Amino acid sequence: MQFPIAEFLEEQTKGLSELLQNLTSSRVAAARQAARDSASRIKALNGRIRSLAQSGVRLSAVSQGAVQDIIELQSEIVTTALTEAAAKLERMAYTESVRDLARMQGEVIADARQRIVDDLGRAVTILKDASGAARKVMATAEPAKPAAKRKAAAVKAKAARKPAAKAKARAKKPARKAPARRRRA
Repeated sequence: MQFPIAEFLEEQTKGLSELLQNLTSSRVAAARQAARDSASRIKALNGRIRSLAQSGVRLSAVSQGAVQDIIELQSEIVTTALTEAAAKLERMAYTESVRDLARMQGEVIADARQRIVDDLGRAVTILKDASGAARKVMATAEPAKPAAKRKAAAVKAKAARKPAAKAKARAKKPARKAPARRRRA
């Protein structure tokens, strides 16, 4: 009778060892597959990162160009204002009457107002061009994919457990007793 039991144990041992080898090889195969999948995802990120970097460079170039234009405009505004002020002062120095002086002062104010309006228009144009160029840069950039959504059921279950846990904690907390009053005799 011992032969059938020995054969049975031998078969079971052999079957279990084969099962163990299969599990080990399948785990290794699964790990290798996971590594290949991860590598392919990382390679796919390279293109996105490269396009994002290129968009960042183009956006930096746009903003640098806009700042350069605004600084040049500011320099031109100051230079023009100083030049015109010097010319007006020189003209005022040669005036013969107070009426001419007042008329020249009115011209100075009108010219300054027109110069301010023109300069503001140029500044707005620079900013508008820069915003249009920035929009174009951002439009060519690849949009980000939305993050994976969490399972709604798991979130709801977690939210449902929180108030219950708080209620239990409150219920376990003993009520605070007021201190006893002393009686005067």
